[in-house]
Amino acid sequence: MITIKGNIVDIHSERIYAGKLQIQDGKILSIEETGEATTGPYILPGFIDAHVHIESSMLVPAQFARLAVVQGTVATISDPHEIANVCGMEGVTYMIENGQTVPFKFYFGVPSCVPATSFETAGATISVNDVNSLLQRDDILYLSEMMNFPGVLLGDPEVMEKIELAQKFGKPVDGHAPGLRGDALKKYVEAGISTDHECFTEEEALEKLQLGMKILVREGSAAKNFEALIGLLAQYPNAIMFCSDDKHPDSLVEGHINQLCARAVAKGIDLFKVLKAACVNPVKHYKLNVGLLNPGDPADLIVVEDLQTFTVLKTYIGGTLVAESGKSKISLPSTDTQEPLVNQFNCSFKEPADFRVQPADYPKENKLIPVIEALDGQLITNKLWMSPMVVDDLIVSDVENDVLKIVVVNRYHDAPVAKAFIKNFGIRRGAIASSVAHDSHNIVAVGVDDESLCRAVNSLIRTKGGVSCIDGNSEQVLPLPVAGLMSVEDGYKVAEMYQAIDKAAKTLGSKLSSPYMTLSFMALLVIPELKLSDKGIFDGKEFRFLK
Repeated sequence: MITIKGNIVDIHSERIYAGKLQIQDGKILSIEETGEATTGPYILPGFIDAHVHIESSMLVPAQFARLAVVQGTVATISDPHEIANVCGMEGVTYMIENGQTVPFKFYFGVPSCVPATSFETAGATISVNDVNSLLQRDDILYLSEMMNFPGVLLGDPEVMEKIELAQKFGKPVDGHAPGLRGDALKKYVEAGISTDHECFTEEEALEKLQLGMKILVREGSAAKNFEALIGLLAQYPNAIMFCSDDKHPDSLVEGHINQLCARAVAKGIDLFKVLKAACVNPVKHYKLNVGLLNPGDPADLIVVEDLQTFTVLKTYIGGTLVAESGKSKISLPSTDTQEPLVNQFNCSFKEPADFRVQPADYPKENKLIPVIEALDGQLITNKLWMSPMVVDDLIVSDVENDVLKIVVVNRYHDAPVAKAFIKNFGIRRGAIASSVAHDSHNIVAVGVDDESLCRAVNSLIRTKGGVSCIDGNSEQVLPLPVAGLMSVEDGYKVAEMYQAIDKAAKTLGSKLSSPYMTLSFMALLVIPELKLSDKGIFDGKEFRFLK
């Protein structure tokens, strides 16, 4: 039996009292109020990330868990959408099985949009039959984000059948509808969509809340909406949850949901409302088997130093001590018990000539070319029309005006390289590339010249996935051999390697807070306004290629 003493944070009754808690056989046996004055630590339910793509941490689930428990996270609502786009059902199975090797509560959903659109090349398809099969599993809790909101609005038969299947099995449907408002939003919600994590303004989130949606306040490595949305928590404490969506490994080492709690409390938001968003609301919405600090509950709890910084002293999951004093107690799985790696990388090495842009082949309007404007901390982009720089009858990067060439290379089979131009990456020499490129995870690269772009891309073809940085004769690569998305190496080692290559990208001149995370979303067609797929430049508002 385990006995823990401290200040019990009772979220349900909104009171804090000195007490002791006893754990037996993985469950809370009793909670007793002692009446003793104490300045000791605080005991509260563990934190839950209400929407995350584990793959974006560049770590397999087991390694993600090792880092997350140090921050007091005990469970995640995990959408395996990224690996599904590469490896299909095999990828989803890999994530579930790898997650089961550690004492952490991963709750996976069925990816609803694989491939995400018909305007890009993915490695697999999740069919209606696949969705039906997965939804029948007890370890699948929901239908993942329905990104194809045009399909919902138009009543696309396949889209509607997937939603109806989730409803048939009594499992919620997650949403994804950036900027959707008015009658279109009402129709989307009425189709049975229950959440949204893509709100960029308070007004948008408020409209969705008033229609009955749950809103996820997202703060990840690229998309940061906390400041815009957190004010709604005071008025809607039962309908707000916290999530990261996408979290790079170095960022996860620094903090997770605990950071959002600290920031919310610092803004003067009531503690119990904050903890509802961080601990309680996900359990209720998704019907999770996660304890909420009641007798008989699973002993999923954390001990924190105070209720301002939420510095985590201990984390328990199912009564097992999984983190203490900033150190993870989840052991590394032995190499002989690890699942075989899954991947798909079938393209040939490229030549610099493959990256040239002929003026006749590039879209123009009144002698201006379309340029993607990347926005730091946002997934959305703007569409600019700018004068091209032409040298030797080729359109090239305009380094002085920070308009660089961006390319997407099909990794699943050989095809012509898709090319465009992008502003705000700030790189003044070399190139960076990534096979983490939502949602189809082809290779995306930004650089100042074709030779550097070619080297950056080829370095990833050679390792069958990862992120790379080219600076003159220097070449840095972080290999990601699991689906070209994740590493099985120690999470802290991967975080260090990622930090080093992120620093290298910034040494090239990038002022973006997270250049690789921003790069990974430049092929995400379902987020407006202008993106690049392996098939061409895509207008996310018009939902069509630019001619």
